[in-house]
Order: sequence, then C-alpha cells, then structure tokens
Amino acid sequence: MPRPGRDRRITALCVGSVVGSLALVTACGGAEDDTARTPRPSKSSAASAAGIVAPARIEVIAGPAGCKAEIRTEADELREGLCHSEQADYRITTFPAEKYKEAWLDAASVYGGTYLVGPRRVISAEAEHLEQARNKLGGTVRRLKGSS
Repeated sequence: MPRPGRDRRITALCVGSVVGSLALVTACGGAEDDTARTPRPSKSSAASAAGIVAPARIEVIAGPAGCKAEIRTEADELREGLCHSEQADYRITTFPAEKYKEAWLDAASVYGGTYLVGPRRVISAEAEHLEQARNKLGGTVRRLKGSS
C-alpha cells in the first residue's frame, strides 16, 4: 500500500532532477547582485524562538519538524534531505545563496505544488502540514501553479 505523499515525493524527485541544470542557468545569468532578489526575512518569531538562523543546516531545520534528516543530495547549488515524522514526510532543501533558491522555485513552478519557503531554504510536504511547519520554522507558504 503506498504511503501518503508518494505522489508529492515523485514530483519532488522530478523537480530535483531539474536542479542539475541550475549551474548552467545561473552561470549564464551574468553578474547579478544576489541582494537584488533577496526577500526580507520572515518577521515570525517562531524561527527565532527555535534558534534557527538563516541559512540553517538541514539537520537543524529537521529538529523542530520532529524528525531526523537523511541527506540525499550534496551539491554546490543545494543540499537536500528527507525526514519522516509521525505527522508527515518532509523534503528540506537548503541553498548557499538566494539566487539558487529562486532558480529552484522557477524550475519547480513547472510541476506546481505547495512549499514552505524561508531564507535560503524550501520545505516540501503535504500542504496541510506546511502550516504547522511554518508555525515552528517561520517562512512563507507558496503555491506554485504548474504547467497543466
């Protein structure tokens, strides 16, 4: 019997495969000032109260989510881990710079989905669990439309 969220994980894996092209995309982008596209940090005190400072490591983000992360990807453009709590499965992706996060979100918009987006991080889970994670970690829930 498939576990809940299996389709979301398959979509997440498809999005992850697009990430490999990010190096080429960002290399061709010119010398853009990274601060020009940097959104303001969340004013939520939840992340501050949890002791999470951007950019947080996946292992630190997983703690308040109630799980231990298993690192799946270590690359120059991103670091990705999966963790499973009693409530939900989470995919946590961190980035060394905002431009990589924005490029990842642009690529993910083809697939659609709902994500918890924070400073240099994106968290994927079932939509109903993202609000709970936002209360603990801060950030903004973003819904991407998809191409269909």
